[in-house]
Amino acid sequence: MVFNKYHQEDISSLAFLVTGGAGFIGSNLVEYLAQHQAGKIIVLDNLSTGYIENIAEFIENGQVEFIEGDIRDYNTCVSAMQGVDFVLHQAALGSVPRSISDPIATNDVNISGFLNVLQAAKESGVKRMVYAASSSTYGDSPSLPKKEEVIGNPLSPYAVTKYVNELYADVFSRTYNFHSVGLRYFNVFGPKQNINGPYAAVIPLFITQILKGESPVINGDGLTSRDFTFVSNVVQANVKALLSQNLNKHEVFNIACNEQTTLTQLVSTIASEVNSPVQASYVPERKGDVKHSLADISKAKSWLDYQPETLFRDGLKETISYFKAVV
Repeated sequence: MVFNKYHQEDISSLAFLVTGGAGFIGSNLVEYLAQHQAGKIIVLDNLSTGYIENIAEFIENGQVEFIEGDIRDYNTCVSAMQGVDFVLHQAALGSVPRSISDPIATNDVNISGFLNVLQAAKESGVKRMVYAASSSTYGDSPSLPKKEEVIGNPLSPYAVTKYVNELYADVFSRTYNFHSVGLRYFNVFGPKQNINGPYAAVIPLFITQILKGESPVINGDGLTSRDFTFVSNVVQANVKALLSQNLNKHEVFNIACNEQTTLTQLVSTIASEVNSPVQASYVPERKGDVKHSLADISKAKSWLDYQPETLFRDGLKETISYFKAVV
């Protein structure tokens, strides 16, 4: 994928660490940094959910130093951050259903691992850390669109872990003067997203099912809605948050498109794009799922100059093209 340039600064002398850099969002961040001649790019990933193939070309051409390691080991985090200016923390154990089936593993990676990364960044003299927060933090709050300052009760162990990340980051800002930025992602999708295993995200799952002529399975009545966000928008937000001169304490931003799409609409749109007659089938709702998700992105627009460049339909077309080539 070719990214537009989201920064004006010269980054050729700067060192970046991307945790989870072999994963979906992380590898797209690595690709951006490589395309724009970042001085040094280090990837820390244990390859539990990421794939070395996502960044192989950058390792082979010497643009990326790869460390196979786990954020649950503090010394590994410290070692990876030597000489690093900025940290893009994407490593996490995602999926609401996975957190419900295994809350201990989710807690270990997403809270203990996060704290290791945060502490190591502070101790290593990192200038700023931007981390992957989550729209799941809004929990059972019924208000739409979602505003950063109004959250509800968490509906899953995953949501608990992502909220605790924000609490830790805020405490580090107040207590240690180490300021990080949390980006509450709303249902990110795009090239390099994992389609394997029981916890695949809905868009790549539906695309691959429809391309194979299979009926996508929707949990619930199909009216569940999401603010689907193409990955290039997320890359833009990370870069702008990392290098912004407007931030002097911990801040959290919604990163989305302010567009609402139901799951039934999603299936019909994909089917239309690939000229498939396939229709969805419906099963009961899953525990822990938020019913409706729509972001107010005015804070990110104002503070970060964030402007979603690729809206849902165009991002979906690009994603379908990608999966047509790999399925």
